[in-house]
Amino acid sequence: MSELSRSQQDYLARERQHRAQVRILRAMVLVLLLALWELCARLGIIDSFIFSSPVKVWRCFAEMAGDGSIFCHIGVTLFETLISFVLVVAVGVAAAVALWGSRGLSEVLEPYLVMLNSLPKSALAPLLIVWMGNNMRTIIMAAVSVAVFGSILTLHTGFMQTDPDKIRLIRSLGGTKKDILVKVLIPSSVPLIISNMKVNVGLCLVGVIIGEFLSAKAGLGYLIIYASQVFKMDMLVMSIVILCILSTVLYQAIAAVEKRCL
Repeated sequence: MSELSRSQQDYLARERQHRAQVRILRAMVLVLLLALWELCARLGIIDSFIFSSPVKVWRCFAEMAGDGSIFCHIGVTLFETLISFVLVVAVGVAAAVALWGSRGLSEVLEPYLVMLNSLPKSALAPLLIVWMGNNMRTIIMAAVSVAVFGSILTLHTGFMQTDPDKIRLIRSLGGTKKDILVKVLIPSSVPLIISNMKVNVGLCLVGVIIGEFLSAKAGLGYLIIYASQVFKMDMLVMSIVILCILSTVLYQAIAAVEKRCL
């Protein structure tokens, strides 16, 4: 392997320095916001009962971590999110492939998919409770309904934009539609599928929380509703902060998969 030139080494060094600066600045912004929040609460600029404070949030987390209850709620929400995410990816890819493979089916179903994707999913949640009962399946289906229709439309649009020259080449060599799917469509659409997964993992978390608001006995969504009803604002803010951290971790996990695959 040839050694890097001096200019290439300088460029890589500048990139490493830039990434380090960005990480430091991100940490400084976070520390500054937390310090400002705590200071305003202590000085009475904001009502610490309503807005809580970083110290109170940490104490609430430590108390719930001591008896393990917070980890139970996090585990339930994470499990429901991952199950709904897997279902959305599987159904989205399968349905998009089916629409790509049948022009007539695509033309018939597309307006209905657009309509369902535009429908506020919170309106479906009470209906799902009546149909499926007050259980985890209802929450998972609510999460799937939030992401699946948009996923199908996005993937189908991407599939239809596959390089036509490659498709013509496969056909000229006697290839079938299956050959086009396996050798051209899916391999060339991997970046699109992974990019769609990065969006869907956040939407699934949103859908899970919507479902837990209405039908749950555990989970971060349940914890938020319970805390708001009994005015435990420390617990409510803590649950929101954990949701922010959870969404970031899930997104970064998909980004790591993207980096490894591409």
